[in-house]
Amino acid sequence: MSTDENRLEATLQTKGLNAPRLTPELIDASIVGEAYHVFSGTTLTVCALTLRNGFNVTGESAAASPANFDPQIGRQIARKNAREKIWSFEGYLLRERLAAKADEERGQDDAVQVA
Repeated sequence: MSTDENRLEATLQTKGLNAPRLTPELIDASIVGEAYHVFSGTTLTVCALTLRNGFNVTGESAAASPANFDPQIGRQIARKNAREKIWSFEGYLLRERLAAKADEERGQDDAVQVA
């Protein structure tokens, strides 16, 4: 979790914004595996994060100057970039769940009015 994520999380908690939402912990918990590949003769590093449902998310990094290429830094940046993509996917999934719940509640309200 980044310093920015920690700060934002603290602000949300301080303001009592506790409606269903994503947290850095939920994002991290969705990751069950990771793999890296550096393409031969390049500085291009790809990280593939495997999510709990088997879906894979990728992130990339590449040094502009081969003289500055450090494999560990390449892995860190590629992983960070892949992890950032998870927020969108998990956000969509949460919104779908909230919409389904609202639809279900509306359906129950309609059933009560009919009876």
